[in-house]
Amino acid sequence: MTREELTIFCAALPCATHVVQWGNADVYKIGGKVFAIVGMAQTGATVTFKATELAFEILSDSPGLRPAPYMASRGLKWIQHYAAPGLSDGSLCDHIRASYDMIAAALPAKRRAELGI
Repeated sequence: MTREELTIFCAALPCATHVVQWGNADVYKIGGKVFAIVGMAQTGATVTFKATELAFEILSDSPGLRPAPYMASRGLKWIQHYAAPGLSDGSLCDHIRASYDMIAAALPAKRRAELGI
């Protein structure tokens, strides 16, 4: 997926907000918590997302994917899709949506109610 396609997908998720942080990265949040980071690498668009423990173990060693720099080094289960072959567009969207769902589910009940989720 291109950076534009990734940003369109992330922005379309319910109650998603967008800020530019960390060296021109498009950071997408739900309830003030990050669920995806879209940036650039020498090879094109990168996207970083939260993963379940099982997905983290499987994806960490897949070509074009790696534990997310900075986040994974602190014990967080985040994956960065940075090069081909990586994930198919559909699978990448599924993982971003799962990241969104995990972050949304971890929000306090009051905040989820405020957002209508």
